[in-house]
Amino acid sequence: MLHSHRLELFACRASEDFARKVIEHLNVLRNEDEKELHLGQIEVTPFSDGEFQPKFTESVRGASVYIIQSTIPPADNLMELLLTIDAAKRASADKVIAVIPYFGWARQDRKDRPRVAIGAKLVANLLRAAGADRVMACDLHADQIQGFFDIPLDHIYASKVFIPYIKSRGIENLAIAAPDMGGAKRANTYAKALDASVIICHKTRERANVVGSITAIGEVEGKNIIIVDDMIDTAGTLCKAAEVLINKGAASVRACATHGIFSSQAIQRLHDSVISEIFITDTIPHPELKDDPKIKIVSMTEVFAKIIHKVYNYESISSDFEF
Repeated sequence: MLHSHRLELFACRASEDFARKVIEHLNVLRNEDEKELHLGQIEVTPFSDGEFQPKFTESVRGASVYIIQSTIPPADNLMELLLTIDAAKRASADKVIAVIPYFGWARQDRKDRPRVAIGAKLVANLLRAAGADRVMACDLHADQIQGFFDIPLDHIYASKVFIPYIKSRGIENLAIAAPDMGGAKRANTYAKALDASVIICHKTRERANVVGSITAIGEVEGKNIIIVDDMIDTAGTLCKAAEVLINKGAASVRACATHGIFSSQAIQRLHDSVISEIFITDTIPHPELKDDPKIKIVSMTEVFAKIIHKVYNYESISSDFEF
C-alpha cells in the first residue's frame, strides 16, 4: 500500500529497550520494497532546576511518528512523553501516535472518595492537548478508561502472550484465580481459554496498598492455581491471597500479571512468599530480573509491533483483540 507519509519510531528514556525490540519485529514484518526501520534519536537537554527539553535530531516533517514510553513513576516519564508529542507536532509530523505499554495513573479511574482527582481522565486530556492523534496502551487497569479518550485508543491485551505461554507450561489440574472481585472478568476469560475452573478472592482494604482480609470462593483443594491480575505493585494482596489458597489446600500457586510495578519491598516479598512462579511482561523495564529464578518475563514487543504495522498499513486489528 502506498503511503503519503513515512513511518518513524522514537522512544523516550523509560522505554528505549522495549522500542528497540519492537523495531526488530517491525523489520521482520516490513515489505521487501520498504526501507529498514531504525529507532530515531531524541536528544534530551536537562536544566539545572530539574526541567528538561526533548528535541528530535532528525526531520519528522510529514511522517507518522510513533513515540513509545511507559508512564511509570516518577511523573517525569509522563511529562517527557507529553513534551515529545508536542515537539513532534511542532516539527510538522503528519500524525503522532503515543504508544504507552504501561499507562500510569490508571488506578485513579473514578471518584471513589470525596474530593479526589480522576487522574486517568486528566492524563487522557493531557495526551490529546499535547497533540496525540492516537494512543496504544496495554491492559488498562479498568476497561472504562477507553471512554476517557476523545481520540482513537487501541487497547492491547497481554492475554495474547500469556495464554499461549501458560499452555506451553503444561500445568495439570489448573485453576485461575482473581485476586479481588474486580478481576473476576479477566480470570473468567483466562479460565475459558485454558479450560480451567475459576476461583474468586474477596478482599477488604484498610487503606490504599494495605489489605485487611481475604477469603477465597471456589474449588481450591488440590488445584494448581494461577492468580491473574493487571499489575503487581507492593505485592501485598497477591502474597496474602496465595497464602490463603495454600492454606485451603491448593497444590501450588503461581501469579500472572501484565505490569510488574514492584514498589517498596515487592520483589523481596514475592521471593519470600508461597508463590512458586511469577509471570510478568516487559511493559515496565526490569533488567535486574533477567535471570531471576522465580520471576519470568514474557515479551509484549512482538504484539505491539504487529499492531503498529497494521495501523500504519490501514489493516484491521480486530483479530488482535483477545481479552
